[in-house]
Amino acid sequence: MTENARELLSAAQALLRPPADTRGSLSPGTRARAAAMLLRLALEQSLDDFWRGVDPGMTRTEKHRILCLEAYTDRGTARRWYLTWSALSGACHHRTHELPPSLAEIQGRLLEVNTLLDVLDMSADATAATVIAPLGTAADRAAAPPATPAAPWAQARRATRPAPRPGPPPGLRAAPPVVGGA
Repeated sequence: MTENARELLSAAQALLRPPADTRGSLSPGTRARAAAMLLRLALEQSLDDFWRGVDPGMTRTEKHRILCLEAYTDRGTARRWYLTWSALSGACHHRTHELPPSLAEIQGRLLEVNTLLDVLDMSADATAATVIAPLGTAADRAAAPPATPAAPWAQARRATRPAPRPGPPPGLRAAPPVVGGA
């Protein structure tokens, strides 16, 4: 992973814990909102870095790269990434009748982003080593392992499903027979 995401993370941390002589220059709400923006950028940068290691074409898509994350990492990581990103996105926007995010809230998000950066970094290394190239030639397809059979519960469900009855679908009446052909 590039150091850009880590630099953004440290810049956000510096905003949340400024030196004593600069503490009065920005209000706590402004510092929290600016830190949230930097943390969201760090998350997005880490996701771009992850996809560069797995499939560089995924860096050009926006929402799909988030949706496909679950296929390459575990479900918990994908969900935590999305929830953290959503919370930070909400904290970045200024709304007239809402208070700005608190420093403590963004500090908690900073810890979560730090954890997610580590997890995505490890996942990118593991995924890049295990990504299977698509089977191209007939010899490759012949050498591929056979498809796994369906789960036993799915086979049992198919076996107990009744055969469809002839006639109109439920809720619809059959058309009356035509008599006398006009």
